[in-house]
Amino acid sequence: MLYIKNAKIVLENGILWDGVLAVEEDRIVAVGSAGEISVPEGAQVLDAQGLYVGPGFVDLHVHGGGGHLFFEEPEGAAKHFLNHGETTVLPTFYYDLSREEFLESVDRVREAMAGEGAGRAIGGIYMEGPYMNPKYGASPEKNKWQGDICKEEYEAIVDKAGSLAKIWAVAPERKGLEPFLQYAKEKNPDVVFAIGHSEATPEQIRKLKKYGVGLQTHCMNATSQISKLIGTRGCGPDEYCLLEPDMYAELICDSHGMHVQPDLIRLVVKTKGVDRVVLITDSFVSKEEIPADMQHIEDLQFDANGDLCGSKLTMEVACRNMMRHTNCGIAQVFLMASRNPARVIGMEEEIGTIAVGKRANLVLVDDMFHINTVILEGRIWQ
Repeated sequence: MLYIKNAKIVLENGILWDGVLAVEEDRIVAVGSAGEISVPEGAQVLDAQGLYVGPGFVDLHVHGGGGHLFFEEPEGAAKHFLNHGETTVLPTFYYDLSREEFLESVDRVREAMAGEGAGRAIGGIYMEGPYMNPKYGASPEKNKWQGDICKEEYEAIVDKAGSLAKIWAVAPERKGLEPFLQYAKEKNPDVVFAIGHSEATPEQIRKLKKYGVGLQTHCMNATSQISKLIGTRGCGPDEYCLLEPDMYAELICDSHGMHVQPDLIRLVVKTKGVDRVVLITDSFVSKEEIPADMQHIEDLQFDANGDLCGSKLTMEVACRNMMRHTNCGIAQVFLMASRNPARVIGMEEEIGTIAVGKRANLVLVDDMFHINTVILEGRIWQ
């Protein structure tokens, strides 16, 4: 058993000061104050020295980092993010992949998950596409899925991904989309559909709610509103997400508020509440040149057009930025970075919060989310 003592333990409903946490194999077996839990003589002890012990971060939307793209090198990418406290990640595949590349990438991820290394942190796959609106998003010229939606094209991908596909991002305005949704839901009843890269009206989105639409892909990014009259503002996916109480909103929270302006971040948090905001990194690996007026910002990526192309974020930095841009405290931000994303993909009984019986995925941080120690499935990773 492993005992963690002298810890500020971040629980779902508060912080346990001077806490002790016990781990046996890959599970949390005890959580309490120092006066409630005694540490046996000779036990393996990790002295937190007053640091915060929180649930490992759950990054639902991440393409790659540390020089590794998930669709090419899932083990290397997972290791990069695990070093930054992300004990559960969903490799995210984009619409620039061909049918064959989708299939090969799923096989690589499945192989990494079956190993004994960092691939154990992979919790499934986020399909950012293929059926989104080609007008929106980074590198639109690379979109290989702008034509008709054909069963012959998507069937093999859906079959190959199976239950690994935790989330499919789609644009409801795409013609012929419903048969795809039906087939994906048939193959994986637990799948979540996200609204992404879209200009859909609330009416178009509501028609698809029966399929399990419960998430907006990077809220306030790659969306538009179609106005019926000149000088008026239309309602699109962002407004639908803010209005619909069951929807979760992904947020990319970079240091300078380039993906989402700080005022909009505060608006989303105020409207959705901390229980429905999901922090994501949307981290990507790009070799494109950074625009001259953006070179002072370290956590952004750009495409060949000079437009935003994801980020260089890791989750602890996104958490720090969220505290910087809002009045949220450390316990609230842990909800956005761990519990809420676990709920989105139906894994809240296993991960996302600290409780007896849950998987011992933990991270030790200071009050500014600087990483000290990462524990994956009961074992100290670093």
